[in-house]
Amino acid sequence: MKRKVLFLCTGNSCRSQMAEAIVNARHVPCGDAARGEEWEAVSAGTKPAGYVHPKAVAALAEIGIRHEGRSKLADEFRGVDFDLVVTVCDSAAEECPVWLGKGKRVHHSFPDPAKTDDMDDFRRVRDEIARVIPKILEDYAN
Repeated sequence: MKRKVLFLCTGNSCRSQMAEAIVNARHVPCGDAARGEEWEAVSAGTKPAGYVHPKAVAALAEIGIRHEGRSKLADEFRGVDFDLVVTVCDSAAEECPVWLGKGKRVHHSFPDPAKTDDMDDFRRVRDEIARVIPKILEDYAN
């Protein structure tokens, strides 16, 4: 059985998209890895930008992850039961919809690389997400 995680940010164009793609591409285990359980990730925004930032897609491609996600409004997931909701920016944590069900909520803010539009910032945030998110998921599963 897969556990479901929602990555939530404001624009759903960079950070939450990268977290979704990394978790799904790397088949991050949940709990007992011997049983082959893993996480299934989706992402959404409280005020979606309407696009996935091209540099976020390029940063993922550099580590072998092809991401074809789309920017989504959190309302699309109304009624979906998530095991975990991870807010990845401060404003999303403040605006986190109360209807997001029974799942546990965790907050870890990552810098917004779109603010500088510098490819090195996208890489740094990607690498931090790839390092931090699996630990958050592991902590939840244990």
